[in-house]
Amino acid sequence: MTKRTYLPLAALLLSGTAMPAFAQAIETPQQDQSTSPTTPEAANEGTNDIVVTANRREQNLQDVSGVVQAFSSDDLRKSGITELRNLAVAVPGLNIANQEGNVEIFIRGVGSSNNTELGDPGAAPHLNGSYIPRPRGLGLMFYDLERVEVNKGPQGTLYGRNALAGTLNIITAKPTFDRITGYAQAEYGNRDSYAAEGAINVPLGSNFAARVAGYYVNRDYGFTNASPDPQASKLKPAGLEENYAGRVSLRWEPTDRLSVSVVGDYGKETGTGYPGANIYAAVQATGLRPEQLDLRKVVYRGQQGDMENELWGVQGKIGYSFDTFSVEATGSYRSVDFMQANASSESIAWNGRDYSTVQFDNFSNNFWQTRSQSQVYELRASADSTEALRWNLGGFYFKEKQQVGYLAVADRGYCCYSGTEFTMPDVDGESFAFFADATYDVTDRLRVIGGIRYTEEKKSRFGIGGNWALTLGGNNGDCCVATRLGTEGFRPALLDRPNFNVTGLTSPQQRAQFLIEGIKSAGARDTLIQQIGSIANGTNPNGTCFTRPDIDNGFVTCPANGSFSYANLTIPGQQVGSAKFNFVDYRAGLEFDVTPDNMLYAKVSTGHKSGGFNDTFQTSPIPEAFAPESLTVFEAGSRNTFDAFGRRAYFNLTGFYYDYQDQVFQDLTCINLDTTQTPPQCNGYSLVNRNIGASRIYGVEAEARFQLPGNFSLDTNVAYLDTKITRGSVADARGQNNETGESPLIDLTGNRLPLASKFNVSVKLAQWFEIGRGRLDWQALLNYRSSFFLSQFNEDDIVFLDGSRQNALQAGFPDRQQGYTTLNLGIGYTLGNYRLEAWASNFTDQQASTKALVGSALNIRFLNDARTYGLRARVNF
Repeated sequence: MTKRTYLPLAALLLSGTAMPAFAQAIETPQQDQSTSPTTPEAANEGTNDIVVTANRREQNLQDVSGVVQAFSSDDLRKSGITELRNLAVAVPGLNIANQEGNVEIFIRGVGSSNNTELGDPGAAPHLNGSYIPRPRGLGLMFYDLERVEVNKGPQGTLYGRNALAGTLNIITAKPTFDRITGYAQAEYGNRDSYAAEGAINVPLGSNFAARVAGYYVNRDYGFTNASPDPQASKLKPAGLEENYAGRVSLRWEPTDRLSVSVVGDYGKETGTGYPGANIYAAVQATGLRPEQLDLRKVVYRGQQGDMENELWGVQGKIGYSFDTFSVEATGSYRSVDFMQANASSESIAWNGRDYSTVQFDNFSNNFWQTRSQSQVYELRASADSTEALRWNLGGFYFKEKQQVGYLAVADRGYCCYSGTEFTMPDVDGESFAFFADATYDVTDRLRVIGGIRYTEEKKSRFGIGGNWALTLGGNNGDCCVATRLGTEGFRPALLDRPNFNVTGLTSPQQRAQFLIEGIKSAGARDTLIQQIGSIANGTNPNGTCFTRPDIDNGFVTCPANGSFSYANLTIPGQQVGSAKFNFVDYRAGLEFDVTPDNMLYAKVSTGHKSGGFNDTFQTSPIPEAFAPESLTVFEAGSRNTFDAFGRRAYFNLTGFYYDYQDQVFQDLTCINLDTTQTPPQCNGYSLVNRNIGASRIYGVEAEARFQLPGNFSLDTNVAYLDTKITRGSVADARGQNNETGESPLIDLTGNRLPLASKFNVSVKLAQWFEIGRGRLDWQALLNYRSSFFLSQFNEDDIVFLDGSRQNALQAGFPDRQQGYTTLNLGIGYTLGNYRLEAWASNFTDQQASTKALVGSALNIRFLNDARTYGLRARVNF
């Protein structure tokens, strides 16, 4: 039932001052997206309500007790939000970043940056309601949409797996039965970016229809190569993308009770990799804060950055309606195949930089490979929406197989050689859950809501992990002869290795063979195979020693016999681990209609993020596990509809308190214990994940939507958020000793959670009017974020192991992003089925960090998109 009411004047004034976050009117599933049902006149006359599926059934947004924001494809396009990463400008409290292809979603400061094969997202992404475990390539699904929903707060009961912070649900356009429809559009933007998109809907009978959609984009993320080196200056910067995707949707409803749908999609991303910039050296050299530097001017070197991601999937749904309830079975399969060679750099450019000390002939780099095959199944029964008791009962099953590889090569060392490889050909994850949820009408005005979900999970993996190391002795046993690896043309074997069982590989010959097997194609100027090849084939147990200018360290010469005086080789160790977890989520609450148009609610909800386990070390052959994180939210609010200026208007207000427990932070552990000493002495350390943290979060969100005279509309939303870490003494990776791996400890108590601004504001103002035989419309989307921290360290001073102290800026680790405002603009003219649009995203070209990766000599920033503008032509038919 649609609710309306007339609020007192005080509430009306409050709604006018409560700023941003807009939600656009959403078409019903029977309407076709290509006909742009969310037309300016429909929106401004207030004829359409917002439809969401936050409670796993279609509801008017005003009937949902919680904070949900929904956006139609039409409105996203007009607002200049043409890719997933830009969605955050319309959703206060939402942060989306991309690190090496991993899409990281944070909502109200809650999320996850654990992108390993054992990590999981902290905010659950969905496609048409089906869970996506590996959100690599999620942006390839951002076309031909019905709507996008962002559900804030833990959703453990109804959405289950990893819905700790909330959910993001991408809902694609559905086939319709009435007629052939479709659209085609093309666009061109600055930085020589261009794109095309289209769809056609074809009825194949009175109850069967198909929809085919496609998408192509070639774009530049705005980074530039500032390298002065003749060779390195030819490298293309990170952030160049050429992507394409296609989707086929089938819908069949042979009776008014039975419905069947199938959606299949394919996509491919190619380019130079996702952009990141290490600002550590620039900050140390200049003493400037990041906002005083141009983070997009990167000094590249070494190999060309290269990325390819191929993904495809299929979803199926069967529903049957009985007299008082319905049953729905869904299943999905998704495959991801990702490979990236990072674009390597020597920090960023700054005024007065001395490049004479930079070694541009340095091919140190990181290589990533990820494959995932996941299956998700759900069987759900639900009562009819007209029943006094509206219930959901269901079961959920998830299974994923992964194969992942990572290799860090360290080129141009002056002695020795040390790299790192973690390659896992067999990573398994499995989960099942049972849930029940219900809403009961106690009276015609009071409702009770409640639900519970039980989940079991298990994970396991097999593979290798650890260092590649060569110490090759020179004349008279001097240490050591240099090694090169990773030069032009180098590619690691990773998952193409012939063997992953290193148990028993103890002889120099076996170790040399294993190292060489890790190379798929040798670099043009690599030396490793030449140096240890004779060890691997058994012709010379001490290898082949030679020198040349690029490996001459000036203090080691080869023995007269042409062999090394000694050759010590280290290979990665065996990694085998498993863990099991179970937990319960619940929700309970009350909804009360003060009037038919004014609802008050209060509820408590929980969510969990899956646990995992750490690497195997000498001191822990059985890897240490960490438990699932848990979040409990207490929430109260009101949803109100009223009349303003003779039109329907909305004002919603929500307050919340989060209790965040078993929070995972990185802690320090000993990995090499010398038991020959008394007491035993630790000779090596590593960072591991442990449940050593807790936080509390509270805040308030207010949303107002008006249709104003003069064909204006105003959508506003303001969010206030206060976060505080209440427990957590962790290893400070900023002060890590590179030789031992040991880090000082730091107490995070009192610090704010990363990526959580105290104030978030979003305002959208739009208008339309008739010009000639057509209609002109424009809109402006303004978003403000107050300052936030990019790491849990909050720019605290670093107290090094020797007791010395340095502030974060002096040490190269500023992590506070100052507050900033972005502005998106759009204007379009529609004449019949034809439309011409101009848009500008991030019009003032604000440069902001959406994520930081902090470690020893690392302060890598991942940025928002630079200013983008262009023209778009569209035809609907």
